[in-house]
Amino acid sequence: MNKKITYLISLVIVYLIGLGIGYLAFPKVSAETLVSPALEGGGAKAGKPLVVINPSEPKNQTCPLNGLAYTTTEKNLWEKRRPMTVMIENHQEARPQSGLSSADIVYEAVAEGAITRLLAVFYCDIAATDLTIGPVRSARTYFLDWASEYGKYPIYVHVGGANTPNKANALGQIRDYGWQGVNDLNQFGLGVKECWRDDTILKKANNIDRVATEHTMYCSTENLYKAAQKRGITNLDKKGDSWTKSYVPWKFGDKPDSGTGKLATSVDLDFWKDYGEYHVTWTYDNNTKTYKRANGGQVHKDNNIGNQLEAGTVIVQFVTETGPIDDEKHMLYGTIGSGNTLVFSEGQVFSATWSKKSRLDRTIYKDSRGKEFQFVPGKIWVEILSKANNSVSYQ
Repeated sequence: MNKKITYLISLVIVYLIGLGIGYLAFPKVSAETLVSPALEGGGAKAGKPLVVINPSEPKNQTCPLNGLAYTTTEKNLWEKRRPMTVMIENHQEARPQSGLSSADIVYEAVAEGAITRLLAVFYCDIAATDLTIGPVRSARTYFLDWASEYGKYPIYVHVGGANTPNKANALGQIRDYGWQGVNDLNQFGLGVKECWRDDTILKKANNIDRVATEHTMYCSTENLYKAAQKRGITNLDKKGDSWTKSYVPWKFGDKPDSGTGKLATSVDLDFWKDYGEYHVTWTYDNNTKTYKRANGGQVHKDNNIGNQLEAGTVIVQFVTETGPIDDEKHMLYGTIGSGNTLVFSEGQVFSATWSKKSRLDRTIYKDSRGKEFQFVPGKIWVEILSKANNSVSYQ
């Protein structure tokens, strides 16, 4: 018995010594202030340039995701990688988020309780820059289906996820898809160089004293790419095939739909009625040819640069909504099949349809004549709404 007591006391002493060493190593990390050791050491910061782009270099290389023109220098960088899809939360207390203005495409759908979540797809626009992005949040099953459109093994960044014995089992699906430990960059399997807790970002942005811990996870895009590369995740798979082998780019052209739509310079939508904190307004700016975003009645900004979020095209996709399906209020949204869509572009609205044959197939949009929809080059937001309980108005 005395040996057991001595052993237990030794364990307690070792534990206390460990705590002391940890405190000395990271004295600024506390319950009051969470700051990444990577940031303290001069690590990832918002908009850190990786290469210098000559202002005179022509932008004559087309991004396969958004159709925009970039330099050859940027293309040479992104071609060595594959798209990075990241779960960004949109709880009202998590705004303003960092890095969203640099996403090529963004998907938005309800996670639970009318609170929407975002899947931001980063590729071309971050090729020459290391960004701080976040707050990063947990996986949801339907977002996996959209991420799967960017190659069979897209880089998928998240913090845990739904792990329930039902159809909301996102972590189970990640295992089933063969992503776990490979292209799946779950924060729990990464270090502080890739992702870290930092509550000072939102404290400063919103002039508040406290931020809930779940809203404090941020990541470095460059260090995430480096982590992926260590796992052999580059532009090529193990067989030497490029991720683009199965990728189907959308069609881009000078005019949307190759036709004329109805006037729509202001768009209002609710994911669920009577939840004003998540009401979205898109207002068309004729000078920039983009729609500017407001969320919950407030201008929605990117905290990295302070600018209002904008998109050249806003797609409102109507799908089947199921749930809540469990006590955690998880939702399910139909990603496979077909349905109706509204496409907002250049101050107009166009009636269209969407279809997706399987998880790995691309969602294809077709215009009123049944031809593939032609998008104008620019950032794209895809708003996922229930086909039964939606509220969309425009003028």
